[in-house]
Amino acid sequence: MKKINNIYIYDGSFPNLLTIIKYLFQENILPLDIKENYQEDLFSQNINLNLETDEKIIPNIVKNMGLKIFNGLYYLYLSNKDNKEMLIYYFLLYSLKYQEKVFILRNVDILNEAIKTIKYVGRENHKMKGFIRFKELKGGVLYAEFSPTNNVLPLVVKHFQKRLKKEVWLIQDVKRKVCAYYNTNLYFLDMQDTKINLNELAKDEVMMENLWKTFYKSVSLKERVNERCRMNFMPKKYWSYIMEVSDEESY
Repeated sequence: MKKINNIYIYDGSFPNLLTIIKYLFQENILPLDIKENYQEDLFSQNINLNLETDEKIIPNIVKNMGLKIFNGLYYLYLSNKDNKEMLIYYFLLYSLKYQEKVFILRNVDILNEAIKTIKYVGRENHKMKGFIRFKELKGGVLYAEFSPTNNVLPLVVKHFQKRLKKEVWLIQDVKRKVCAYYNTNLYFLDMQDTKINLNELAKDEVMMENLWKTFYKSVSLKERVNERCRMNFMPKKYWSYIMEVSDEESY
């Protein structure tokens, strides 16, 4: 690869990012960086290739490299890492050579960082499936909000599509001001585009929330409380969105 002191710009979408990286591979280019809407500085030049997104790039990656590698690339894209684009670049570069063995290669620092990031996104996705709490709004819509570190909303909704496929629900990512709305079909929307009144609760919702909190406290034993252990399994940064502990400091 020939190292070029340029920053390449993509439109923010995952397929377009992969299309840009495919072009860089074909041209044997190692970029300074790949960014979305980046401001040019004195030491680098922004290059907007305006490439048409390759609509077949994702199925081709899955077909030729496997679902595990594709999921790794997608998890990197959903991460909150500032250098996620270059992590994807290097992860894909090494995957072309080593295929799934790339997950056990730890002697390259940036590849090691990529693998740790993939695992971090996977862990948060798993936690959110258990931490998300729904409340019923007037009209029967189930509503939940959370604020994950990584952009795991596209991963989390797959779980609820299977479990709540006969319900109408909306899950909001407060941090990114987006939501997933499900009513037979799934839609990703900006919160400002939703017309659902989130402040109108169903008739018995407050009573049900209080009953759940009472149950949660009644099954716990103060003598056996281990705050450090509890926060390992349920980090405090998520508590404001977990109904049973949202108004709790400690036992």
